[in-house]
Amino acid sequence: MKDFLLVFRADSSLTPKRTDEEGKANTKLWMDWIAGIAAQDKLTSRGNALTTTGKVLRPNNVVTNGPYADIKESIGGFSIVKAVTYEEAVELAKGCPILLDGGNVEVREIRVM
Repeated sequence: MKDFLLVFRADSSLTPKRTDEEGKANTKLWMDWIAGIAAQDKLTSRGNALTTTGKVLRPNNVVTNGPYADIKESIGGFSIVKAVTYEEAVELAKGCPILLDGGNVEVREIRVM
């Protein structure tokens, strides 16, 4: 089996504003989805959510506020799953709750060096 990184992206301006109750229900969707992958013994790391701010280091040690001011879509988090093929990893990603809010999941194989 190979490890695949699932990168969760969304346009924060399109993410619905949720009440506390709706937020808890959304969190449960995420936890249930991750638990389903873990139950198949295909979860390497559940990963974590990321903050919306950061720094970008560019050549010549130039540091700017990030992630990127010129794009609307930002990375909200990640997980690492185990799969034999890209197709299998994509199938695991299809249940991701971010898709319900118009976000997307990038699937990348982790290359072992």
